[in-house]
Amino acid sequence: MFQLKPIAVVSTIVLLLVLLGGALVTKTGSSQGCGASWPLCNGSIVQTVITKELIIEAAHRFVSSLAGILVIILAVLSWRRIGHLRETKLLSILSVLFLIAQALLGAAAVVWGQSPAIKALHFGVSLISFASVLLLTLLIFEVDKKYDAKVLIVDRKMSFHAVGLLIYTYLVVYTGALVRHKGAGVACSDVPFCSNSSIGMPETIQQWVQMGHRTAALILFIWIAIACYHAVKHHKHEKVLYHGWIISMVLITLQAFTGAMSVLTQLSMFFTLAHGFIIACLFGVLSYLVLLVTRNKVNKQAKKGSGTKAAL
Repeated sequence: MFQLKPIAVVSTIVLLLVLLGGALVTKTGSSQGCGASWPLCNGSIVQTVITKELIIEAAHRFVSSLAGILVIILAVLSWRRIGHLRETKLLSILSVLFLIAQALLGAAAVVWGQSPAIKALHFGVSLISFASVLLLTLLIFEVDKKYDAKVLIVDRKMSFHAVGLLIYTYLVVYTGALVRHKGAGVACSDVPFCSNSSIGMPETIQQWVQMGHRTAALILFIWIAIACYHAVKHHKHEKVLYHGWIISMVLITLQAFTGAMSVLTQLSMFFTLAHGFIIACLFGVLSYLVLLVTRNKVNKQAKKGSGTKAAL
């Protein structure tokens, strides 16, 4: 009998490694480490010439394959064992569908090549798959009632912040992935302005992409700060929601720091991978906050329904 919790935790960690592995492949220029063939490297199991790029790409494919197996097992077991929870079936479907989409995009990039815009989308698809598995994992741990995750009252502003920030964060993530795949990571080598430009404004496509991402990220930081302030002021009594926004504020601060350090250190491997790791965690936390908001709507409807029955 498979144990659901260990599979969920391992699946979440492995999917996070897939995300970081994709960033590592791009950072090291290893996307063609296995040649233009998929799923085998250079069309063969046994390799005669071993390069650093081949090892990185082959390892990424192996971890991605392992993630596929684990996610399918997790989705099936979750459907069977906690399918009575209203979020389970949707998350199970999303986790598998987006994992398949992620694999197909990766294969297409290797065999046929893709534009930077489509390669950036690949990271976004991987992020949704990761978030779906993370939410499934949290649902599994909620069953034991280790913490109270049933938010009873959430005002409209909080709901707007949660849903709006999740959508906007996804767009910011896309602009960040576009920076990576456009080779615009150090197009502006200073922070916060682009001193590379002789006119004080972006001049090249790479500089526009870089500064566009920075502007979007700044707006994201300010928006999360506003939402966090609202949570501290009005939702201290709903501990999961309150702590979720505190964690989001910490993560976006770390995200800004690692982003700045990536530029100042000329795309240091550590800060580049840390930047990808933190944004994945932030997107996961925001996804969970949206899940709590949707429960709020259900709870209000249930309360309204019970009130109607009492009146009858």
